[in-house]
Amino acid sequence: MIKKNKAKRADFWILLATILGSSLVFMDGTVVNVALPEIQHNLNARTTTLQWVVEAYALTLTALLLVGGSLGDRFGRRRIFAVGIVIFSIASLWCGISESIEQLIIARSVQGIGGALLVPGSLAIISGYFPEEERGKAIGVWSGFAAMTTALGPVLGGWLVENISWRWAFYINLPFSVIVLFVLYWRVPESKNEYAVKLDWIGALLVTLGLGSLIYGLIESVNLGFSNNQVIASLIFGMLFLIGFIYSQSKITFPMMPLHLFESHNFSGANLLTFWLYAALGGALFFLPFNLIQVQGYTATEAGASLLPLIFIIFILSRWAGNLVAKLGAKPPLVIGSLICAVGYMLLAIPTVGGSYWQTFFIGITVLGFGMATVVAPLTTTVMNAVDQKYAGIASGINNAMSRAAGLIAIAVLGIILFNFFNIYLNEELNKMSLPQHIIEYIDIERNKFAGIELPKEISEIYKLQIRESINFAYVTAFRWIMVVSAILSLLSACTAWLMIDNKKITN
Repeated sequence: MIKKNKAKRADFWILLATILGSSLVFMDGTVVNVALPEIQHNLNARTTTLQWVVEAYALTLTALLLVGGSLGDRFGRRRIFAVGIVIFSIASLWCGISESIEQLIIARSVQGIGGALLVPGSLAIISGYFPEEERGKAIGVWSGFAAMTTALGPVLGGWLVENISWRWAFYINLPFSVIVLFVLYWRVPESKNEYAVKLDWIGALLVTLGLGSLIYGLIESVNLGFSNNQVIASLIFGMLFLIGFIYSQSKITFPMMPLHLFESHNFSGANLLTFWLYAALGGALFFLPFNLIQVQGYTATEAGASLLPLIFIIFILSRWAGNLVAKLGAKPPLVIGSLICAVGYMLLAIPTVGGSYWQTFFIGITVLGFGMATVVAPLTTTVMNAVDQKYAGIASGINNAMSRAAGLIAIAVLGIILFNFFNIYLNEELNKMSLPQHIIEYIDIERNKFAGIELPKEISEIYKLQIRESINFAYVTAFRWIMVVSAILSLLSACTAWLMIDNKKITN
């Protein structure tokens, strides 16, 4: 009985350290979303430049997650986890003191490096400590908190922006980092893979250059157009680097992403499902705050709080969903949850400008919460159980890299879709008005700010009201297309689960 109690106490501390540490990474992936409008105003940035505040973080995080998993397996998961915390903390401080958008972007990229060491280590520590029959429940708890903090980011960010400063969206990481380091060295045992091999730095370089070039080309296409030589070159080189990465993984002795892992239908299917699912979520969580704050007139706190139903539902139901894998197998919750997510996105496409939150966004956000709660834990458990435990760190890194790459690419691609539809609808609305040429020229210069267009003071109030209504209508209509695309991506998730995930149940 004493040994059992001691084991349970150890379980608690291990979960606490891994959840707190990885939650900082997940939360910082979304905490800035609500702060972006204020950052845009404070640092005088275009929306396309603002995208890099999110993309720079996601780029280094995505590209180096695989290295992070390998480093943990080789040098010790607790040790690398701790190094990640330190780097993440220093970068968070740098983000907070940044005085230009360029400084902030660089600091965010360093923050992503720290995060890449944290996330795969957290899951690998859990997988290495808990036996298979208990792993689903433990991962369910981890997934619940991870998903909750991802959604909690906008709430916390909104409150900090409105009541203190957007800079505190980064400073808040510092005290939690100290707590994690204390618990980590006090209670968490070290673990590593005794068969770990040397690191694949060539692969890490190729995937970083590939994703970076590809995302740069996609984002800059909004400003320069797809026919621009710089954009074309970036896209071509991005694809070549990524092809080179896949080729290198098939040839080198110790790849960072062993391709033989994808011979498992469960592993390859779960990662493809992850890509579709988190592409939808990443795009929605990036563009929704702009709608709520700049169009609907929500305060930053209200915009963040609008996601509370999503948070609570995921938190309450994730442990239950983790147990479903043992009872029903992974396929049913993955298929059903993805379909529910698709319905949620379609409901978010309905609201126009104005209206009560409870009659507009609440319904879609709530339904989306039920869908994500049903999917998150079974998906993570499927990934971790699809490979031998000696590959736990690598498997975790691959899956997390897939989710981050999905959001990274989705924000860039959906930004193009939003920009084009926004301009189409805005032109239609402006053509209905007889505006002076200098006002039209001013709006053309400001188009890259989307709903954040700031009209000059010398314009009459009548013109301002009409133009603002046109801008709001154009953004909401374009935003609906983003939600439709997110719904389609969720349907692809359901199809992937149905076709590729088996229904193996875990028995004690």
